[in-house]
Order: sequence, then structure tokens, then C-alpha cells
Amino acid sequence: MTAGPLAGLRILEVGHILAGPFATMLLADLGAEVTKVEPPGGDLSRQVGDAYFASINRNKRSICLDLGSEQGRAELGKLAADAHALLVNLKPSVIRRLGLTYDSMRRFNERIVCVAVTGYGLDGGDDPAFDYVIQAATGVAALTGDPEGPPTLPGYSSVDNSAALTAALGLLAQIVSGRGGQVDVALRDVMLAQLNYRASAYLNDGVEPRRMPFGAHSYYVPAQLFPTEEGHLALFVTHDGFWKSFAAEAGIDGFPTMAERAARREEVLAAVTRALAADTARGWEARLRPLGVPAAAVRTLPEALDATPEMVVRAGDFRLVAGPVRIAGYEPEYRPPPRLGEHGSLVVDGD
Repeated sequence: MTAGPLAGLRILEVGHILAGPFATMLLADLGAEVTKVEPPGGDLSRQVGDAYFASINRNKRSICLDLGSEQGRAELGKLAADAHALLVNLKPSVIRRLGLTYDSMRRFNERIVCVAVTGYGLDGGDDPAFDYVIQAATGVAALTGDPEGPPTLPGYSSVDNSAALTAALGLLAQIVSGRGGQVDVALRDVMLAQLNYRASAYLNDGVEPRRMPFGAHSYYVPAQLFPTEEGHLALFVTHDGFWKSFAAEAGIDGFPTMAERAARREEVLAAVTRALAADTARGWEARLRPLGVPAAAVRTLPEALDATPEMVVRAGDFRLVAGPVRIAGYEPEYRPPPRLGEHGSLVVDGD
């Protein structure tokens, strides 16, 4: 079997729950050796449930260390001497108190990359920064939901997952540079960056974003969810070629240009809604896909997983979603999550 592209990379992880562990699991799936450094009680996600823990901690080793003790920190230093990176997902004050910044760790290894995943940055304080709080604070919640109803949340941990991807990118970028150093990833900043074109419209043109019915796109028309005879259809018409194909299939006349569709949004949406009522969401999907028109029936997660069996893998006793990065010639080995302290433990009595 071909070795993973990150084979030989040694990464330490200190943290809890989601953003940090998901970042390192993505790297482990690509062949990196990830050692999860857990406190005596383990990562808090172990308390949520075995399936939850497995979803973000497969392919790792676990060493149990009490970093509140001098012995625990000394043992971490020994691990750091031979590691390429340390990724930490804790409050800034705790990161500094435990000596988990580059300034503290460089005495063990000048070239180690230290990644801090926090709510508001290493210098941003310890205010609570859980996923849903950041969605509210950055404008994401205000953009989500029906405009006639209250703001809402998307139903999954979009902030933590996005921060994980960003942290993995920052970690690899600094390693590629050949220099050790501190990488600082803030959940707040990640989400503001993901509001790219919305933020640019406001900063440059003074256009304040607003919630649109059925999650409609602010620029493209029609690009949103539509009710059908049965179920809802996501239709995403981004250019005139898509519209021409869709309109011919749906029996709609007019609105040939993007500019006209944007200017006559309400008329376009009314015409599309009437046309789509003639068939089911699955029916429209089957009709439009061969034409190259971006459309999909709204599915539940169980339906989506049933439709993509190649994305479900087994890691020990757990069935999980496969890693999203596919490398030609490399097939990841999905190993089960580690037991607490399975690969070593140093807990001092009385600490």
C-alpha cells in the first residue's frame, strides 16, 4: 500500500471536543502520526459518547499526561523534541499557563510548529467562544432562516469544523516553510473570512446583508430552495446557459440574462415556483441533471449517506464518514479511536 502523503509527520494534540481533534484527525487520515495528549479524565468528548468521540479521533494514539504537574509538562517536552507540530484547542490563559505556545516549546524543539485554536485569538481573552456563540457574534445566525422569523442556526457545528480545516492548513503551511513558529487561528476570524463576498459588498458598496426566503443567494436568481409537488428542490442557476436549459425543460419564457433575472427577481421566482409544482423534487433532479443544470432534491442525512455508500467506512467497531481528501494511489487505513492512555500514561498521585 502507498504511504500517505503526510507519512513521517509527527503531530501532538492537546485539547477537547471538536475543532482541534477534527483538524488532527484529517491529518491522521492522510498518514500523519497524531498523538492525542489527554488529561487524567480524558478529552471531554469521551463523556459525550463513544460514537461522538470516534467521529473526530480515529487513527490517533493516546497518551495520558497531567500537564498541571511538572512531570507531565516535562514528558510533553520530550514528545515535542521529536514532533513537527503541536496543535492546542484551549482557552488562551490555559495555553499560556501550561506552556503550550511556541515561545515556551521552542526550548525543546526550535523547529516545532505550535498551533493555537481559540475563540478570539491568543491575545483575544478568554470569553466563551463555543460554536453557536460565534455564529451569533459574526452575523452567520442573522443570515440564516426565514426573513419573517427569528435568526437560526444551520444544525451542525459549522464554526468548529471550519476552524479545524483552517488550523490544519495553517499547520501544514508553517511546516512547509521549514521554520518553527506560532500559528494563531481564531474561530471568530475564520467565520468572518467565510463571509467573504457578503463582507466585501458591505465594506465596499455599503450593502448590508439580509436574510432571503428559502436561503436565496444574494446575487444569482434563481438560486435557492423551491417547493415542488413533493419535497423541496435546491436550484442554483449561476449563468445564462443554465437558465436556458432549465427554462426550456420547465416551459418558462423570458428572463434570458442574469441582469434581467436579478432586476426582476420576484417575477422570476414566481414563474419558477409555478413550474416546479408540476413535478416532485426527485423528478426534477432526474430531469435537470442530464441537462447539466445544478439541482438536487433536499435529502435527510440518512438518505444522503444511503446514497453515498463509498463515503461510509469502518474503523474498528464504528461506522464513520470517510476523510474528504482523496489522494491518487493512496487508500487510508481507518483505525478505531484510541482508549484513554492506550499508548502511555504519566499521572502523578496527588496531583
